[in-house]
Amino acid sequence: MNAKMAFMTATVLAGVLVVIFSSMQVAQAGEAAKRSIVLYTDTFFQEDCDFTSTGANRFFILEPGYQQTLVGEVDGEEVELVITVLDETKVVEGVETRVVEERESADNMQVEVSRNYFAICQQTNSVFYFGEDVDNYEDGEISDHDGSWLAGQDGARAGLIMPGTVLIGSRYMQEIAPDVAMDRAQVISMDNTVETPAGTFENVLKTRESTPLEKGYELKYYARGIGLIQDADLKLKEYGLVDE
Repeated sequence: MNAKMAFMTATVLAGVLVVIFSSMQVAQAGEAAKRSIVLYTDTFFQEDCDFTSTGANRFFILEPGYQQTLVGEVDGEEVELVITVLDETKVVEGVETRVVEERESADNMQVEVSRNYFAICQQTNSVFYFGEDVDNYEDGEISDHDGSWLAGQDGARAGLIMPGTVLIGSRYMQEIAPDVAMDRAQVISMDNTVETPAGTFENVLKTRESTPLEKGYELKYYARGIGLIQDADLKLKEYGLVDE
């Protein structure tokens, strides 16, 4: 083999090696990208459930008349969130759900009123979220209904709001309404101590909630037999059964 032929052969081999190496890098980058995608469970086999609209699991209560009031300062405003389990039900996608009303105000001005629809799977004691009707307020008047969704409509499906068996690290979709409501949660820990105006709670469940529709996340805390005790900057002030 003369020098010219040897040079051409070496050049071809070098080119082949570059292509192979580049392909390996692309493949490795693709695998790394796949590994970096965080997946959330969105299939829960609700067809295996016998649902009830009344009851509770360790961290979520659906007993009519149960109410929680959370308060705190958000962006310089005094915010109050009142969550009430109503003595009302609504059938969503063939399931009788319990209506839970949330009323949020800032500096004594109504910001949002929502009617949320939940039911408990008797086989797993998991609480499922079937949708919500939302009234958003501006200057004391209803401005829109953004965020409203119902399972069975426009591709929406029921999500898991609180599992019956809580596993650290588990991730699950709470709302499955494409382009409308896509809240999701990850269980962070179950050994937290949280101080609130209503008292100090131990062995508290901590979740990290986010949505692909917005940047950022919120931390929420749940106490056994009580439910939500902290939602971001809002902390539990009062809880118990009330006359509706």
